[in-house]
Amino acid sequence: MTNHWIDIQNSDCILIMGSNAASNHPISFKYVSKAMERGAKLISVDPRFTQTSSKADIYAALRSGTDIAFLGGAIKYILDNNLIQEKYVKYYTNATFLVNPEFELPGENDGVFSGLEGHKYNKSTWAVQTDADGVAKKDMTLRDPNCVFQLLKKHYSRYDVETVSSITGTPKDKLLAVYEEYAKTGETGKAGTVMYAMGWTQHTVGVQNIRAMSIIQLLLGNMGVAGGGINALRGESNVQGSTDHCLLFHILPGYLKTPLASQATLAEHNAANTPTTVEPKSLNWWKNYPKYMASLLCAHYDMNATLDEAYSYQPKIDDGKNYSWLSLFDAMYRGEFTGFFAWGQNPACSGPSSNKTREALSKLDWMVNVNIFDNETGSFWKGPGMDPKKIKTEVFMLPCAASIEKEGSITNSGRWMQWRYKAVNPPGEAMPDGEIINELFHRLRDLYTKEGGPLAEAITKLSWNYGPMGTDCKIHHLDPHSIAREINGYFLKDTKIKGKVYKKGTLVPSFAYLQDDGSTSSGNWLYCNSYTEKGNMAARRHGSDTSGIGLYSDWAWCWPVNRRIIYNGASVDPHTGMPWDREEPVIMWNGYKWVGDVPDGVAAPGGGRPPFIMKPHGVGNIFGPGRADGPFPEHYEPLECPIEKNLMSPQFINPVITRWDKINKNGIDLRATCDPRFPYVCSTYRVTEHWQTGLMTRWCSWLAELQPDMFVEMSVELAEIRGIKNGERVIVKSARGEVEAVAIVTQRIKPFEVGGATIHEVGIPWHYGWVTTAMRKYVIGDKKPEVFTSGDSANLLTPFIGDANTMIPESKAFMVNVERKGV
Repeated sequence: MTNHWIDIQNSDCILIMGSNAASNHPISFKYVSKAMERGAKLISVDPRFTQTSSKADIYAALRSGTDIAFLGGAIKYILDNNLIQEKYVKYYTNATFLVNPEFELPGENDGVFSGLEGHKYNKSTWAVQTDADGVAKKDMTLRDPNCVFQLLKKHYSRYDVETVSSITGTPKDKLLAVYEEYAKTGETGKAGTVMYAMGWTQHTVGVQNIRAMSIIQLLLGNMGVAGGGINALRGESNVQGSTDHCLLFHILPGYLKTPLASQATLAEHNAANTPTTVEPKSLNWWKNYPKYMASLLCAHYDMNATLDEAYSYQPKIDDGKNYSWLSLFDAMYRGEFTGFFAWGQNPACSGPSSNKTREALSKLDWMVNVNIFDNETGSFWKGPGMDPKKIKTEVFMLPCAASIEKEGSITNSGRWMQWRYKAVNPPGEAMPDGEIINELFHRLRDLYTKEGGPLAEAITKLSWNYGPMGTDCKIHHLDPHSIAREINGYFLKDTKIKGKVYKKGTLVPSFAYLQDDGSTSSGNWLYCNSYTEKGNMAARRHGSDTSGIGLYSDWAWCWPVNRRIIYNGASVDPHTGMPWDREEPVIMWNGYKWVGDVPDGVAAPGGGRPPFIMKPHGVGNIFGPGRADGPFPEHYEPLECPIEKNLMSPQFINPVITRWDKINKNGIDLRATCDPRFPYVCSTYRVTEHWQTGLMTRWCSWLAELQPDMFVEMSVELAEIRGIKNGERVIVKSARGEVEAVAIVTQRIKPFEVGGATIHEVGIPWHYGWVTTAMRKYVIGDKKPEVFTSGDSANLLTPFIGDANTMIPESKAFMVNVERKGV
């Protein structure tokens, strides 16, 4: 999130698209309701009429996988009606930048951008023109045909309402109603926000879905302001925190880059990842990359190794190699792994093409399943279609503590780091995850110390001071405060900065003090300032708010440096420094300094410093050449779709996606576009009563009673065509598998008119699996009815394909059939 949960209440218009916040993020909806009480409008765009839709002022249905067409139409509407916030666009975005004259748009290049070579773009024509000093050439009139603004207008000129309606299935009057209402937030003093979740990300164009909305927000001046922003609704209380601390293969903590095999030295790695700029007055904050990388290496090894040695110990990834979920499980399926830790996850249900995942697990020699309950992953070997006698995988179950059974911090969607205390001890042999990892490390280090091994120093020299051996001399006990302090960082030697000496062992006050010479440590530079000599900032609980806009700056802590709204320098006029919204300012100049939120690198009024300080040019990217699949979002159909051609262009699907499965072992084409066997669009979603794959909720009788069965929602019209009645058991099939479900025939889903054809869509939740189906009946009070939670994973149906940039699977748009069971 660029903003935070409470800030939603400051919005004048809230677009909920790609999420169902009222059901899946109900606390967030508290602030949506507060905004509506103040007069804000709520827009819900979703294939289904959801709980969110029922509260909306405007509801518009769209076919899954067509969000870019929908949002591209909004961009055209804003541009055609001159509804941009012009000063913001000119000074705070790259709309004025001139692009290489040889750059070509999809509308003039057979549906793709210039430079496509095979399945990858050569981006040489995507470059910005520069003068003799290397400064980007600009046209402040926005009239030059090569400026980003004019290219944007040209690109989206094709996204007229008629074309968009024929692609999305959204009626034209609904499109115009959404466009008109949301575009009002471009007025000075107004703000609009978007709340999205997996409904946007889980597509082969997922990143570009979000990019399209980012362009809208920049055109309307909605970034950096109260009630604005791009707000991702995370699916777990600590997804943001886990991402910040390098959950993904290509990043290190604080979004530093994972070293490549070609970067043999720290100097080479820093040179490749430290942007430079000659743009006047740009702060270019990533110029500090070497300081953050050096401090991370020192957090790993303290003074046990030089910086160059510490870097040499870091794992390196092969250049051009992808280590995402899809790549890893494909490699496992091909027998390239011997062991696997399934830690706090349930890949036998949570990953795409679950049959493939389950087969992949059978190729392992061993697997460690760390979880609070048994699940489909730990027991895959006795699941549907498996023969235990033919499976070699040895499975170890390590029971771990639930969230309320351990102490530590979480970082929520709004980047707020909040400390939580242990309520009860974990049962039986269960241990907190951290203590399991801690003990695993000590035993590995002992083995490396005694027996040696390849690059043993990478383990034996690690700085690991998180708690003493227990009095029972069996395990080392973990102190979460020690970890939190290390994440913040220390001065490792006496250091003088701006005339003040900081003694060795002092906690670093903020990332502005981190150094590149090995004198400071920080396990995550973004979190430097979270645990200082003043104490544990995440544990603060001061409930007063002096900002007037709900910043609550003394409640917990927010990265970076407790800034609640990032890029808030864009909330003021570039020349006068006056807030665009004088009634709800984020920051304000009081004559000698900025007051309000922690200012985001903004200079004094009239100083001319552009506010997007993490970008080399200092401005927001309307033109985004960093993406793998184009500098502007372009509509492409999902890998599987119900129509024979892309109604926007000759290019059918995203041209740069990676394909794994084309034909399965049975000779069946695993891409089911226009396959008469699978004529209906399907999308997965969540329900309030269950959590993720259901591991924490399917075992709970009171929740199983509320949502006991896997179900499929379908329209009245489709049910009539298929001869299905409400409540009947049906089989939902795709090219990859099938799942049994209960039919819910409802008015909440309607057929779509797409390109002159009637298209039907169904929806299924993804919380189910076979473990509770086969092993346990639930109990209601004193009664023990013969009822089981039923149904297997929705991901038995989903395709093994991902976004061109992130590789997140495309679970929101694929093709299925629905049949009555036994027919």
